[in-house]
Amino acid sequence: MSSSSSKSPSPVFTVKRCKPELVAPAMPTPRELKLLSDIDDQEGFRFQLPSIFIYGHNPSMEGKDPVKVIRDALSRTLVFYYPFAGRLREGHGRKLMVDCTAEGVLFIEADADVALDQLGDSLHPPFPCFEELLYNVPGSEGIVNCPLLLTQVTRFKCGGFTLAFRLNHTMSDGTGFAQFMTAMAELARGAHQPSIRPVWSRELLSARHPPRITCNHREFEEPIVDTSTIILSKKHMVQRSFFFGPTEIASLRRLVPRHLGECTRFELVTACLWCCRTKALQLAPEDDVRMMCIVNARARFNPIIPLGYYGNVFAYPAAVTTVRKLCENPFGYAVELIKKAKDEVTEEYMHSVADLMVTKGRPLFTTVGSCIVSNLTRAGLREVDFGWGNALYGGVSESGAGDFFGVTFMMDCVNGKGEESVMFPIFLPVKAMERFEKELADILCKSCDDGYPTFIRSSL
Repeated sequence: MSSSSSKSPSPVFTVKRCKPELVAPAMPTPRELKLLSDIDDQEGFRFQLPSIFIYGHNPSMEGKDPVKVIRDALSRTLVFYYPFAGRLREGHGRKLMVDCTAEGVLFIEADADVALDQLGDSLHPPFPCFEELLYNVPGSEGIVNCPLLLTQVTRFKCGGFTLAFRLNHTMSDGTGFAQFMTAMAELARGAHQPSIRPVWSRELLSARHPPRITCNHREFEEPIVDTSTIILSKKHMVQRSFFFGPTEIASLRRLVPRHLGECTRFELVTACLWCCRTKALQLAPEDDVRMMCIVNARARFNPIIPLGYYGNVFAYPAAVTTVRKLCENPFGYAVELIKKAKDEVTEEYMHSVADLMVTKGRPLFTTVGSCIVSNLTRAGLREVDFGWGNALYGGVSESGAGDFFGVTFMMDCVNGKGEESVMFPIFLPVKAMERFEKELADILCKSCDDGYPTFIRSSL
């Protein structure tokens, strides 16, 4: 195996920021109170999700200021997506609702003293000095009574720029946010309205009357776990990104039995991540471990969820087994568990989750022994074009979700050979990360014709 990492020190640069401002809708918008769905306001979604888009210099945009273009587009987009300009309030039973006040979203203009190429291979997670590219405005990080979006545009000396966001996840999932971003990009390029009109209709995913839990939701059950099981804490962890190109995917596919031959790239990489991570954490053999896969359920409704709906429409069913079974069984065992869990998600399953939320007080998912993977490779985030072309990178800025660091995101990218690939950042304790890399190399090597595989990792 050849493995490369960032050996040079993290680039150091200075960012000069203007005072944060509120960007309001460009035209008057309705003043109303809009309920979130019972999928939206569950405890597991009550966190801020940071993301970043990186754009290189484009000679055809000479003289155009990305700050002005994006600020104007954001203001115009908020006319259509006006709930984003409001504030969340919490009512009886912890029910969340948007007070559409038109106060606006936070916006920061900034300039960096370096060119993008001086960041080296840091144009993907983990990002050095990310706090410089998305300033955490004091008092803005709350879930209720705070701006629902924080945005920073940072110009670089080369003419490129970064666009960083922090999204209140109760408002939108990855698909919904990509729709918002696409609308914003369309208006930046001169459109008068988005090609897809936003749809609220959160009542489609509200609990039934009376609520009835009809499905088995292992993502919310109490785990069977040894009391000595490691609890992940960020201060003792490192974050690294791993890249899987066609060669690595082919290697994993050769480990799968014939009856699972139609498994997806996501299922292969997720199974690989689950096995290697479990071994690396050295958990007790009889502990339960869970792999929860984010499943976009839009097309699983009849009729399907309306085009333009930008709320949360996903579940995270859990594949559950013991550490011993996962580590001792062939690779296909993990793949099959993941496929079966994903197939559980139906329209009824989603209604059952909503009913569970109101029945049990909107509980948090099971965190002990759990890992969650979200597939953003189909969200089209790199194709969000404000006039400067496709993003060099578009996606989340780090793994984790709020205080839970067992979440990772799979994103599309292009590897050094120019091949479409998938990458994921992951948090692990330092020693566990070393073991994870070894386990990853071993599993890929099992079916690699040329000796060790060539997956690339990048570290901070």
